[in-house]
Amino acid sequence: MSWSFHGKTQLGGLLLSLLGCVCLCITTVLPQWKTLSLELNEMETWTMGLWEVCVDQEEVATVCKAFESFLSLPRELQASRILMVASHGLGLVGLLLSGFGAECFQFHRIRLALKRRFCLLGGTLEASAAATTLLPVSWVAYTTIQDFWDDSIPEIVPRWEFGDALYLGWAAGVFLALGGLLLIFSAYLGKEDVSSPHMAVPTTALPSCVPAQVSDGSFYLMPRPGTLFT
Repeated sequence: MSWSFHGKTQLGGLLLSLLGCVCLCITTVLPQWKTLSLELNEMETWTMGLWEVCVDQEEVATVCKAFESFLSLPRELQASRILMVASHGLGLVGLLLSGFGAECFQFHRIRLALKRRFCLLGGTLEASAAATTLLPVSWVAYTTIQDFWDDSIPEIVPRWEFGDALYLGWAAGVFLALGGLLLIFSAYLGKEDVSSPHMAVPTTALPSCVPAQVSDGSFYLMPRPGTLFT
Protein backbone atom coordinates (compact mmCIF):
# COMPACT_ATOMS: atom_id res chain seq x y z
CA MET A 1 0.00 0.00 0.00
CA SER A 2 1.53 3.30 -1.09
CA TRP A 3 1.09 6.12 1.38
CA SER A 4 0.37 9.66 0.21
CA PHE A 5 1.78 12.71 1.96
CA HIS A 6 -1.65 13.20 3.51
CA GLY A 7 -1.63 9.65 4.90
CA LYS A 8 1.95 9.92 6.18
CA THR A 9 1.07 13.14 8.02
CA GLN A 10 -1.91 11.44 9.63
CA LEU A 11 0.18 8.44 10.64
CA GLY A 12 2.84 10.68 12.18
CA GLY A 13 0.20 12.56 14.14
CA LEU A 14 -1.36 9.33 15.40
CA LEU A 15 1.97 7.88 16.52
CA LEU A 16 2.99 11.08 18.33
CA SER A 17 -0.42 11.27 20.00
CA LEU A 18 -0.18 7.63 21.09
CA LEU A 19 3.32 8.21 22.49
CA GLY A 20 2.06 11.28 24.32
CA CYS A 21 -0.82 9.31 25.85
CA VAL A 22 1.56 6.61 27.08
CA CYS A 23 3.87 9.21 28.66
CA LEU A 24 0.81 10.91 30.15
CA CYS A 25 -0.33 7.70 31.86
CA ILE A 26 3.13 7.07 33.32
CA THR A 27 3.43 10.67 34.52
CA THR A 28 0.08 10.51 36.31
CA VAL A 29 0.88 7.38 38.34
CA LEU A 30 4.54 8.12 39.11
CA PRO A 31 5.22 9.43 42.63
CA GLN A 32 8.35 11.31 41.53
CA TRP A 33 6.79 14.73 40.93
CA LYS A 34 8.95 16.14 43.73
CA THR A 35 12.06 14.73 45.38
CA LEU A 36 13.72 15.61 48.65
CA SER A 37 17.10 14.41 49.88
CA LEU A 38 18.13 14.73 53.52
CA GLU A 39 21.68 15.85 54.16
CA LEU A 40 21.68 14.17 57.56
CA ASN A 41 20.65 10.86 56.06
CA GLU A 42 21.82 10.56 52.47
CA MET A 43 20.49 7.02 52.19
CA GLU A 44 16.92 8.25 52.49
CA THR A 45 15.04 10.01 49.69
CA TRP A 46 11.49 11.36 49.80
CA THR A 47 9.30 11.56 46.73
CA MET A 48 5.84 13.07 46.28
CA GLY A 49 3.31 12.51 43.51
CA LEU A 50 -0.33 13.22 42.87
CA TRP A 51 -1.58 10.24 44.83
CA GLU A 52 1.03 9.29 47.42
CA VAL A 53 4.28 10.16 49.14
CA CYS A 54 7.12 7.63 49.31
CA VAL A 55 10.29 7.16 51.33
CA ASP A 56 13.08 5.34 49.52
CA GLN A 57 15.63 3.86 51.88
CA GLU A 58 18.62 2.35 50.16
CA GLU A 59 19.26 -1.32 50.86
CA VAL A 60 16.04 -1.50 52.88
CA ALA A 61 12.75 -0.83 51.08
CA THR A 62 10.48 1.81 49.60
CA VAL A 63 7.48 2.70 51.73
CA CYS A 64 4.58 4.64 50.17
CA LYS A 65 1.52 6.15 51.80
CA ALA A 66 -1.49 7.47 49.91
CA PHE A 67 -2.87 10.89 50.72
CA GLU A 68 -5.79 10.56 53.09
CA SER A 69 -7.80 13.57 51.92
CA PHE A 70 -8.03 15.44 48.65
CA LEU A 71 -8.79 18.71 50.45
CA SER A 72 -5.62 18.47 52.52
CA LEU A 73 -3.43 18.64 49.42
CA PRO A 74 -1.81 21.87 48.25
CA ARG A 75 -3.76 23.78 45.61
CA GLU A 76 -1.37 22.90 42.80
CA LEU A 77 -1.73 19.17 43.51
CA GLN A 78 -5.50 19.41 43.70
CA ALA A 79 -5.67 21.16 40.33
CA SER A 80 -3.08 18.79 38.87
CA ARG A 81 -5.19 15.76 39.73
CA ILE A 82 -8.24 17.20 37.99
CA LEU A 83 -6.36 18.42 34.93
CA MET A 84 -4.38 15.22 34.46
CA VAL A 85 -7.55 13.12 34.61
CA ALA A 86 -9.12 15.49 32.06
CA SER A 87 -6.05 15.05 29.86
CA HIS A 88 -6.58 11.29 29.84
CA GLY A 89 -10.16 11.70 28.66
CA LEU A 90 -9.32 14.25 25.98
CA GLY A 91 -6.34 12.27 24.72
CA LEU A 92 -8.23 8.97 24.52
CA VAL A 93 -11.28 10.41 22.75
CA GLY A 94 -9.05 12.40 20.38
CA LEU A 95 -7.03 9.31 19.55
CA LEU A 96 -10.17 7.29 18.76
CA LEU A 97 -11.67 10.01 16.55
CA SER A 98 -8.39 10.51 14.72
CA GLY A 99 -8.15 6.77 14.13
CA PHE A 100 -11.62 6.70 12.55
CA GLY A 101 -10.66 9.66 10.37
CA ALA A 102 -7.31 8.21 9.27
CA GLU A 103 -6.69 7.29 5.65
CA CYS A 104 -5.70 3.73 6.61
CA PHE A 105 -9.10 3.11 8.22
CA GLN A 106 -11.42 2.02 5.43
CA PHE A 107 -15.14 1.76 6.07
CA HIS A 108 -17.61 2.10 3.22
CA ARG A 109 -20.25 3.90 5.28
CA ILE A 110 -17.94 6.75 6.39
CA ARG A 111 -17.70 9.51 3.79
CA LEU A 112 -14.48 11.38 3.14
CA ALA A 113 -15.90 14.65 4.43
CA LEU A 114 -16.91 12.97 7.70
CA LYS A 115 -13.49 11.36 8.07
CA ARG A 116 -11.84 14.74 7.62
CA ARG A 117 -14.03 16.17 10.39
CA PHE A 118 -13.14 13.24 12.66
CA CYS A 119 -9.46 13.91 12.08
CA LEU A 120 -9.86 17.65 12.67
CA LEU A 121 -11.81 17.12 15.89
CA GLY A 122 -9.38 14.47 17.09
CA GLY A 123 -6.40 16.76 16.49
CA THR A 124 -8.13 19.57 18.38
CA LEU A 125 -8.75 17.28 21.35
CA GLU A 126 -5.12 16.13 21.33
CA ALA A 127 -3.95 19.75 21.38
CA SER A 128 -6.34 20.42 24.28
CA ALA A 129 -4.93 17.39 26.11
CA ALA A 130 -1.45 18.86 25.64
CA ALA A 131 -2.57 22.11 27.25
CA THR A 132 -4.19 20.35 30.22
CA THR A 133 -0.97 18.33 30.66
CA LEU A 134 1.56 21.15 30.43
CA LEU A 135 -0.42 23.42 32.78
CA PRO A 136 -0.33 21.24 35.94
CA VAL A 137 3.24 20.09 35.35
CA SER A 138 4.45 23.66 34.91
CA TRP A 139 2.40 24.81 37.91
CA VAL A 140 4.00 22.23 40.20
CA ALA A 141 7.43 23.15 38.83
CA TYR A 142 6.74 26.85 39.48
CA THR A 143 5.69 26.30 43.10
CA THR A 144 8.72 24.05 43.64
CA ILE A 145 11.03 26.82 42.43
CA GLN A 146 9.25 29.35 44.61
CA ASP A 147 9.60 27.20 47.73
CA PHE A 148 13.21 26.37 46.93
CA TRP A 149 14.24 30.04 46.80
CA ASP A 150 11.97 31.20 49.63
CA ASP A 151 14.10 33.26 52.03
CA SER A 152 11.59 32.86 54.84
CA ILE A 153 12.44 29.15 55.12
CA PRO A 154 15.61 28.46 57.16
CA GLU A 155 18.51 27.09 55.17
CA ILE A 156 18.74 24.04 57.37
CA VAL A 157 15.29 22.91 56.23
CA PRO A 158 15.47 20.51 53.22
CA ARG A 159 13.94 21.76 49.96
CA TRP A 160 11.85 19.90 47.44
CA GLU A 161 13.32 19.64 43.93
CA PHE A 162 12.14 18.54 40.48
CA GLY A 163 11.30 14.89 40.10
CA ASP A 164 11.57 12.72 37.00
CA ALA A 165 7.79 12.78 36.47
CA LEU A 166 7.88 16.50 35.68
CA TYR A 167 10.29 16.00 32.78
CA LEU A 168 8.22 13.10 31.50
CA GLY A 169 5.08 15.25 31.78
CA TRP A 170 6.67 18.01 29.69
CA ALA A 171 7.62 15.42 27.08
CA ALA A 172 4.05 14.07 27.06
CA GLY A 173 2.66 17.57 26.51
CA VAL A 174 5.03 18.22 23.61
CA PHE A 175 4.19 14.88 21.96
CA LEU A 176 0.46 15.53 22.30
CA ALA A 177 0.79 19.05 20.92
CA LEU A 178 2.84 17.93 17.91
CA GLY A 179 0.50 15.02 17.23
CA GLY A 180 -2.57 17.25 17.42
CA LEU A 181 -1.08 19.86 15.11
CA LEU A 182 -0.12 17.21 12.56
CA LEU A 183 -3.64 15.77 12.63
CA ILE A 184 -5.18 19.22 12.14
CA PHE A 185 -2.76 19.91 9.29
CA SER A 186 -3.59 16.58 7.64
CA ALA A 187 -7.30 17.41 7.84
CA TYR A 188 -6.73 20.58 5.84
CA LEU A 189 -4.48 18.70 3.41
CA GLY A 190 -7.35 16.38 2.54
CA LYS A 191 -9.83 19.21 2.11
CA GLU A 192 -9.26 19.58 -1.61
CA ASP A 193 -9.77 15.84 -2.09
CA VAL A 194 -13.15 16.02 -0.39
CA SER A 195 -14.39 19.20 -2.06
CA SER A 196 -13.56 18.17 -5.64
CA PRO A 197 -16.50 18.96 -7.96
CA HIS A 198 -18.42 16.19 -9.64
CA MET A 199 -17.47 15.73 -13.24
CA ALA A 200 -20.35 16.22 -15.63
CA VAL A 201 -20.84 13.46 -18.14
CA PRO A 202 -20.54 14.95 -21.61
CA THR A 203 -23.46 14.27 -23.87
CA THR A 204 -23.53 14.55 -27.67
CA ALA A 205 -26.48 16.36 -29.14
CA LEU A 206 -28.36 14.15 -31.50
CA PRO A 207 -29.39 15.65 -34.79
CA SER A 208 -33.07 16.33 -35.22
CA CYS A 209 -33.03 14.88 -38.75
CA VAL A 210 -31.52 11.72 -40.17
CA PRO A 211 -30.73 11.03 -43.81
CA ALA A 212 -32.91 8.60 -45.72
CA GLN A 213 -32.40 7.05 -49.16
CA VAL A 214 -35.06 6.50 -51.77
CA SER A 215 -35.14 3.98 -54.55
CA ASP A 216 -33.65 6.30 -57.19
CA GLY A 217 -30.48 6.77 -55.18
CA SER A 218 -31.21 10.34 -54.00
CA PHE A 219 -31.16 11.41 -50.33
CA TYR A 220 -33.48 13.61 -48.33
CA LEU A 221 -33.78 14.54 -44.60
CA MET A 222 -36.38 12.72 -42.59
CA PRO A 223 -37.38 14.10 -39.19
CA ARG A 224 -36.51 11.91 -36.18
CA PRO A 225 -39.53 10.47 -34.36
CA GLY A 226 -40.69 12.80 -31.61
CA THR A 227 -39.26 15.92 -33.31
CA LEU A 228 -41.65 18.57 -34.54
CA PHE A 229 -40.87 21.15 -37.19
CA THR A 230 -42.44 24.54 -37.08
